[in-house]
Amino acid sequence: MPRTAALTPEQVPAASQPTLDALTRNIGFTPNMMAIFAASPIAFNAWATLLGALSKALDVKTRDSIGLAISEVNGCDYCLTVHSFTAEHMAKLSADDIILARKGHASDPKRDTAVQFARKVIETRGKVGDADVKAVRDAGYTDANVIEIVALVAMYSLTNFFNNVFDPEKDFPAVTPAGSI
Repeated sequence: MPRTAALTPEQVPAASQPTLDALTRNIGFTPNMMAIFAASPIAFNAWATLLGALSKALDVKTRDSIGLAISEVNGCDYCLTVHSFTAEHMAKLSADDIILARKGHASDPKRDTAVQFARKVIETRGKVGDADVKAVRDAGYTDANVIEIVALVAMYSLTNFFNNVFDPEKDFPAVTPAGSI
């Protein structure tokens, strides 16, 4: 059960409104998470800026695969519904690839290395080993790409933690619990 109600359009702070309007136009509706997050213009606008900047990092299949892996580790059911939906409809990942990503893998070898590295970053709280960094570099990722992977882990963790705290009503199709896949 949600711990707080999504803001109605009249309740959205003026400083959050332009960002919320832009995201709503882009998505086609206002997700409940955003209608709650908008209560803090500082946090909401900072997150939206990071989201916009990181939407240019790597490729959409890798970004969504990382989002799925991180959301699974952080136990964020809301984000798993969102990322499963976007992975299928925007990144065009197959159902098998979505399950693989949730388990920290990918069918593409290069993407698999990035997803495994992202999972290791979250599981070790960033205390990865030299071999982990070498593996991601050997897969063809630059140091800039490694930084982007770490930034994606942090951004997805932010929304995971936010949604785990506030438990917004889910507005994307439900997904199978991890123990069942």
